[in-house]
This record gives sequence, structure tokens and C-alpha cells, in this order.
Amino acid sequence: MGITHILNAAAVKKKLRVLMGMPKAKDLNGKINTGKKYYRGMNIKYRGFPTTHRDGLNMGRYFLPAAKFIHKALRNPDNKVFIHCSDGVSHSPTLLLAYLVIHHDMTVEEAIDQVIKVRHIKPSMSFLTQLMSLNAELVEQRKQPGSKVLLKT
Repeated sequence: MGITHILNAAAVKKKLRVLMGMPKAKDLNGKINTGKKYYRGMNIKYRGFPTTHRDGLNMGRYFLPAAKFIHKALRNPDNKVFIHCSDGVSHSPTLLLAYLVIHHDMTVEEAIDQVIKVRHIKPSMSFLTQLMSLNAELVEQRKQPGSKVLLKT
């Protein structure tokens, strides 16, 4: 497959008991328990975000760091980024959509149209609302002549 970068949108939150190798079931429920150590020796760069399936998750706080990770990786056309979460239809697609909106000057609607051509996705209504807020912020910033887009997200 040639994957060079992995973005895990279902990473385990770094709690002491997890780091000591003694996680409780609730620490791992719905999570993908991999990290930098898991990919050691594989020549893969890793970034994980501990998102959850609870209502009210502020996914927006991960938009910019995830977009930067993906963008930096794809500067080299030989690189391939694998973006995943536990189900592959909500969390990871939301971060991919944020990347497209931020770095490819797409609207959320355009980004969704692009992604659904190749993959079934179903971001939660909360995540879509957060993406629309990101979109609105970027539209306003891009209206400013000669201004560089600086996100506060």
C-alpha cells in the first residue's frame, strides 16, 4: 500500500494506567490502541487524536492540527496518508473534510461531494455544524484582500 503517514482519529487518551500497560476496558472502548511505538521501525509517521463518540465533542480543536499533519505529509507526492477511526464514517472523514476546506479552498459541501465519490461517510450533525463554522470563518478570512488565512480553531 505504501502508507507513509497514519492519522488515528480514535486514539487512546494518554492516561497513566494506559501508559503503564494497565488500561481499564473503558479506556479502550471504541478506541484503536496504536501509537508511535506501534509503528516503530516501519518508517511511518503517526498522529493520533483521542476523539470519543459522546455528544458535544469539540472536534473543531483537532481540525487545524490534523489538516497540518495531512498537508505536510502530502507535500511529497510519494507519501500516502491513512486516516482512520473506529468506524471510518464519522470521525476520520470529518478530519479529512476539514483538511480539504482548509488547504484546498473548498466549501464543506464541495469537500463532501468529493469524498462521497469514493467513500461512504456519515459525519454526525454536531461535526457537520463544526465544519460549517470552520467554513464560515475561512470565508470571512479569505474576503480580506491580501490576508493570509490564520485559523483560531
